[in-house]
Amino acid sequence: MAITGNYTPAPAAVKQAAPGNYLDFTTQSTSAADLNWAQQYVPDLVAKESEVFGNRSVAGFLSKVGAEEAMAADQVVWSEQGRLHLSYQGDISGETIIIDKDTDNTPVTGQCGVRAGDMIVVSDATHTAKCFVISVSGLTLTVKPYTAADLAGASLSGEVQVMVFGSEYVKGSVGRDSVNTPGFKSFSNNPIILKDKYEVSGSDASQVGWVEVTGEEGQNGYLWYLKASGDTRARFNDYLEMAMIESEKATGTAPAATQTDATGDIKGTEGLFAAINDRGNTTADALSMDTFDLILKEFDKNGAIEENMMFLDRTEALAVDDMLAGMNNHGADGGTSYGVFDNDADMAINLGFSGFRRGSYDFYKSDWKYLNDLATRGIINADNSAAVRGVVIPAGVSSVYDQSLGKNLKRPFLHVRYRASQTESRKYKTWTTGSVGAVTSDLDMMEIHYLSERCLVVQGANNFLLLN
Repeated sequence: MAITGNYTPAPAAVKQAAPGNYLDFTTQSTSAADLNWAQQYVPDLVAKESEVFGNRSVAGFLSKVGAEEAMAADQVVWSEQGRLHLSYQGDISGETIIIDKDTDNTPVTGQCGVRAGDMIVVSDATHTAKCFVISVSGLTLTVKPYTAADLAGASLSGEVQVMVFGSEYVKGSVGRDSVNTPGFKSFSNNPIILKDKYEVSGSDASQVGWVEVTGEEGQNGYLWYLKASGDTRARFNDYLEMAMIESEKATGTAPAATQTDATGDIKGTEGLFAAINDRGNTTADALSMDTFDLILKEFDKNGAIEENMMFLDRTEALAVDDMLAGMNNHGADGGTSYGVFDNDADMAINLGFSGFRRGSYDFYKSDWKYLNDLATRGIINADNSAAVRGVVIPAGVSSVYDQSLGKNLKRPFLHVRYRASQTESRKYKTWTTGSVGAVTSDLDMMEIHYLSERCLVVQGANNFLLLN
């Protein structure tokens, strides 16, 4: 029976210059057991992590234009005033006008606010006539022009606009046979629950690395889990705002909840983009002075709020700068004027405009990082065919009737409602469980939980504009 030894003999213990008595400094072995002495020097390590993306957070938009308020219900309900004056759309049929829509292009059913004895302005695409309302039956108006025998004689036909501007009664006549009551416009939204979690084992929490980490949440040091937990928190903070901007209410069959212990279905909530698309103004036109003039005309129809803030992506922000610089091209030397508005040759040429006034409206422009970041809206349709290019939001506050308090309140047009009571606030909750630090369980791990319950209230969406 033979025994085979699988070992390498040590160098001979003899004082002689034999090759086996020396370690080879030049051996480039791939074996983990051999030393690679060609790399005997410590490399020059850059210990601090490079911040190649700058501040990666996209939050901050709502903090500039809105406010936050507590709520203690599953739903927030508010009402908005309707238009004061009466105007409708309809179609001419003989000597009658059949009303079908109101000023805001909403279908009208049952009856309208026009009454017998009213004086109205009737306009089609090319002609206008002042008429007297003889009688009203439901949505059918029997009218007589003041200066023509009939509607055809006033050159009116097809689809028309109708506006009430007064009334006329003969001597000794009775008063109105009906009254107009204000229309009630009620809106609602419901909060959603947002959650996130970070976890690290006890062993990893006590493991020191050679890279010094930093982050948006102020974390720094040589423990890698500090970076991971800080990134989770920063990402959750961004989600709190992104959810208020992008969310939509579920329609039809709601998505089923994925949690095994859930009660109810996923409902969604109305975010900023959804509210503007549903109740506000949208345009796909590139920003130019002609576009702004059309915007002003639309704002004139919807409250005429003088100060407005524009949050734009890079393309639209530069388009506004170019538009204004082109209109300000009146320097003494015939070139671009110095100092933009001051025309001072000693000032540096500044082609970035932060605000301007057109007509009676002031616009303040700001870049919106959320629309530029490649990891958020900046990645959606690089050709801008269906991307959101920016929003125009009115500044100041609006007066609305709060259903919960039963009185009129002045609030910012945008504000976030979060769930809270005297004993529990779910505005922003975070808690730690596990065995790391303060021990709360026998789990050899640290779990950091994040939770918030909130929704966005968009008041006066008819004063907003979405560039899409």
